[in-house]
Amino acid sequence: MGKEKFYVVWKGVTPGVYTRWTDCQLQTKGFEGAIYKSFDTDEEARKAFLSSPYEYFKKSTGASKKKSQPGTIPPSVAENSLAVDAACSGNPGMMEYRGVHIGSRQEIFHFGPTYGTNNIGEFLGIVHGLALLKQKGYDMPIYSDSANAISWVKQKKCKTKLPREAKTEKLFQLIERAEKWLKENRYSTKIIKWETRDWGEIPADFGRKSK
Repeated sequence: MGKEKFYVVWKGVTPGVYTRWTDCQLQTKGFEGAIYKSFDTDEEARKAFLSSPYEYFKKSTGASKKKSQPGTIPPSVAENSLAVDAACSGNPGMMEYRGVHIGSRQEIFHFGPTYGTNNIGEFLGIVHGLALLKQKGYDMPIYSDSANAISWVKQKKCKTKLPREAKTEKLFQLIERAEKWLKENRYSTKIIKWETRDWGEIPADFGRKSK
């Protein structure tokens, strides 16, 4: 589990400081123009709550496109959204994927490591996110930096060339479950391509360049 976070809701159903992400989302989900942010300590959060939220959200005003810095959100990106990404040590190799809430930078789910490929991880990450958001009833987009994975999800088929053998059997069972879910469920969640060139690394990035 990650370290404790504190969530400031400046604009929402009931503004205040919250210690649980779910409580924060109850105040902001579906609330037009909601403004909120996570902090590492209670002291920081309470100080921020008494200040203007715009001191904590620095937007780029330059004419040229700039990559986002850690902790910043590009103006064109939905803050209340989910980012998914995968990492693979070798390809194929030990793969893992995760989902991170963009506004708070909180890790929502994590899977692996297991033997596989980066594309499979990206595909499973999106489907994991779709299933979770539908189960919880949350209406927010999913960002992925993998055009292949987005295409596979739309086709409801993981078109990997990884051989199905003893060491990949459990992974292929997960793939089949994901494909089955896509075929049997409808969803309204938007899946959006994360533009790394313009926005910097996706917030769910593992910080490795061997993918």
